[in-house]
Amino acid sequence: MLLQSARRFPNRPAIIWRETTWTWESFRDRVQAAAGALAARGVRHGDRVLLHARNSNAVLETMFSAWMIGAVWVPTNFRLTPPEVAYLAESSGASVHIFDTAFPDHAAAARSGNPACRLEISIGGGGADDWEALAGFAGPVTRPADVDRDHPAWFFYTSGTTGRPKAGVLTHGQMDYVVCNHLCDLMPATTEQDASLVVAPLSHGAGVHALPQIARGAASILLSGERLDCEEAWRLVETHRVTNIFTVPTILTMLTRHEAVDRYDHRSLRYVIYAGAPMYRTDQIHALRKLGPVLVQYFGMGEVTGNITVLPPALHSENDADMPVGSCGFPRTGMDIAILDDNGNPAGSGEICVRGPGVFAGYHNNPEATAKATAHGWFHTGDLGHMDALGFLYITGRASDMYISGGSNVYPREVEEALLLHPAVAEACVLGIPHEKWGESGVAVVVLAQGTTATGPDLLAHLDGMLAKYKWPQDFAFWPELPKSGYGKVVKRDVRLLLRKDLS
Repeated sequence: MLLQSARRFPNRPAIIWRETTWTWESFRDRVQAAAGALAARGVRHGDRVLLHARNSNAVLETMFSAWMIGAVWVPTNFRLTPPEVAYLAESSGASVHIFDTAFPDHAAAARSGNPACRLEISIGGGGADDWEALAGFAGPVTRPADVDRDHPAWFFYTSGTTGRPKAGVLTHGQMDYVVCNHLCDLMPATTEQDASLVVAPLSHGAGVHALPQIARGAASILLSGERLDCEEAWRLVETHRVTNIFTVPTILTMLTRHEAVDRYDHRSLRYVIYAGAPMYRTDQIHALRKLGPVLVQYFGMGEVTGNITVLPPALHSENDADMPVGSCGFPRTGMDIAILDDNGNPAGSGEICVRGPGVFAGYHNNPEATAKATAHGWFHTGDLGHMDALGFLYITGRASDMYISGGSNVYPREVEEALLLHPAVAEACVLGIPHEKWGESGVAVVVLAQGTTATGPDLLAHLDGMLAKYKWPQDFAFWPELPKSGYGKVVKRDVRLLLRKDLS
């Protein structure tokens, strides 16, 4: 895809970062040179190439350089700790480590924890083994390695919400399907005239989103730093006439609630895509009012490369009567969804399962986890939900989040949605904790909107008539913010740990 775009649009912009623009021709040349340098240093077909770096042009260059020689790309979230990165290096069996020089402790931990590593490369360090030296190597690889559709392309590590992260094996054939599906269902009619703003780490979903841009010759514009700068984001949208953005609900909410959204021209936007978690209805309505009918929601996971459902712009509305409120959409083209019970039988409500060409090849070196995740011939998402008569999917929560209070199942997502309808509540996270009488009871951790006040009794009064009393939280905690992952998701595991400290 890169080589095709470079042939067709050699002088058009491919990557724009800070003050530098790389054309498709220069992007291709750097990738082929780096691939040649890797091959000259002994990197071979099937080797794993670990990357730990902040967003930059080098991230996309490492991806395609690895693929040019048939190697497997193993990116990490740059916000991980040194021991976490060391585990990923060891568990993937990476023979190459590429580290941004901002992370010397991570590089050292990976080196000591992964005896399979044969080559270390820096980004920003200078010297013969720095990425810039590789990108200027005189012996480029101009013909890409032959790979089968089932050959691994990418080890996509799960976030590790339960146990240690697992490497989902994404294959070349699977990724071909994903690119086609993204262009079909998420951002149809994308061409070289389009531009995409990157506001999330390229190591995961944003990297997948970049591939359709590369396939169609659309430019990718990167924020200058690793932290979200809403002012800069809107300025870049105006400057580069950005047409699509991939984000998550928390980041989309931050962008649309920042005052800069009203000072910059964002009429070029056609698709503002959000995924990774359901979006609160109040935030959804606010985003629609600010941006217009450009929102696209999808539900997906790393193991299915985001390809489960889509809710396109035409099905978003400020008016509840004009959209399937609470739904994450209908099945993506070519994908099949089923709601199954614990025995793998169809059920009215239960676990959301999926099959089709977007499903991964399994977990690397983890046959037990693979067998469990693909039981009964379906990939099991771990999310609970139901489908309506029209085929729209509704997520009610994670199977691991559900708790049982007094013999009744309580789904935290439902309670959180109700709490967010209170004008003082900006964010809410509900957890089940042990209770002497009820077995488990709910605790709501609440972030109040700036300049507002509310108490536990105020919020219970708000819930009266909205939810059955057995679903009401027994306790409330008011925090200035909720802990979030590198992808902007609220990490319930971290909330639980902090809550234990508060309650102890």
